[in-house]
Amino acid sequence: MAKTSSVVKNEKRKKLAAKYLALRLELKEKIRKPSTPDEEREAAVAKLRSLPLNSNPNRVRNRCMLTGRPRGFYSKFGLSRSKLRDKALAGQLPGVKKASW
Repeated sequence: MAKTSSVVKNEKRKKLAAKYLALRLELKEKIRKPSTPDEEREAAVAKLRSLPLNSNPNRVRNRCMLTGRPRGFYSKFGLSRSKLRDKALAGQLPGVKKASW
């Protein structure tokens, strides 16, 4: 089980990323457009830099829903490799079966 503080910190990052998503996209679009005047572009860059660092969606870490484990994460199931194996062997994941050859 992961530290509770790490899981809580990641949830806080998810909320901040969702809150600032529209503003970040708007500012990035202004910066990318070649027709934007230089003063406006510089103001958009300054505004983007002034946003909280944790509002960047790249800082959100994928974690297992059950344990909070950050490594070995399967995004299709939202589980870490160990819990995925446990659930698959117990028959709790529809359409998943053990491979044998």
